[in-house]
Amino acid sequence: MSGEAAHRPGRLGVLAHRLRAGARWIGWYVREVSGETAYEKYAAHLRRHDPDAEVMTRRQFERSRMDAREADPRDGFRCC
Repeated sequence: MSGEAAHRPGRLGVLAHRLRAGARWIGWYVREVSGETAYEKYAAHLRRHDPDAEVMTRRQFERSRMDAREADPRDGFRCC
């Protein structure tokens, strides 16, 4: 085998790479749609704009988010 051929991935390597990339994308998409990343975004935003501000715990953040949803029926209407 030549040196160049030894470093090229075969078809299975390319397929495995694409499957892993697809799985990462699906994982990212599900986390974004489900709102799981909301706390991470909140904390990063607050730290970036006011490093001295106190960041709520995840539990406090989720409670605040739920209270806001329940206070305004237009935002995330829930039947139960």
